[in-house]
Amino acid sequence: MGSRRSLVLLALLLVLLLVLVPALLIAPQTSDPWALVWSDEFNGAAGEQPDSASWTFEIGDGRSKGIPGWGNSELEYYTDSPANASFDGEGNLVITALELDPALAPLCYYGTCQYSSARLITEKKVEQQYGRIEARIKLPKGRGLWPAFWMLGSNLPEVGWPTSGEIDIMEHVGKEPANLYGTIHGPGYSGARGVSGKTSLASGALADDFHRYAIEWEEGQIRWFLDETNYFTTTVASLPGSSPWVFDHPFYLILNLAVGGGWPGRPDATTQFPQEMRVDYIRIYRWQEPVTTYRLQLPFINQTSKE
Repeated sequence: MGSRRSLVLLALLLVLLLVLVPALLIAPQTSDPWALVWSDEFNGAAGEQPDSASWTFEIGDGRSKGIPGWGNSELEYYTDSPANASFDGEGNLVITALELDPALAPLCYYGTCQYSSARLITEKKVEQQYGRIEARIKLPKGRGLWPAFWMLGSNLPEVGWPTSGEIDIMEHVGKEPANLYGTIHGPGYSGARGVSGKTSLASGALADDFHRYAIEWEEGQIRWFLDETNYFTTTVASLPGSSPWVFDHPFYLILNLAVGGGWPGRPDATTQFPQEMRVDYIRIYRWQEPVTTYRLQLPFINQTSKE
């Protein structure tokens, strides 16, 4: 009898161990490696404009900067009018390209301006070196449109372009509805010779919905993302010949919607105006080493509570 009782007790002990030990396991939890350092969520009332503490409007057709057509034969005249850039009251900044009435339009480098739009920069206000830089944007649709989310080196006034460096986080041309481009420009690899990557949607157009456009940037390397997909990576080794890597210093942000230019071409009869570029948010993160913590999971305890 004693041995049988001992066997029964041993069996019960084994059952308890099988039940309790897994429940007592320590569950690891690892922190997010990206820490938010700045964002603009564009949550103002309809008709309001972006915070001037972060953003500056660039005005005109580029002639005041010595680059008529902004260096790309663009056709738009940039303004600071709410008609061209303001909040929609639903959490978006809307940059709008308009076709102008010739009787009311200003003069551009090519004659009477045909289009207006907006270009906003964070120069001397929000500048960043390294990290993850991300925007959620719904692009416009139509031939001749050229929306972009990009960056220029903060040393541009001192060294000029392209020595300052340029990082194109998102570029899209309307004549290629499914295609997205990410590019860097620097000395020896600028303009049409920029170091560039491309991705395409499997179906539909980028203008059909919001997408997330981002880079992850560290010393000597930049990675481009469309939503969750890393579609292009460039490093010092990607550069032609002995060209210098000019991306290890602060840059500022630019949002703009261009019309026309050598790459997208002119709008045609199929392009309908107005056209809108909707920006849900822009967020800047810095890398931090992930921290793993451990949580003791106790048996038979519901760790969610209800009021």
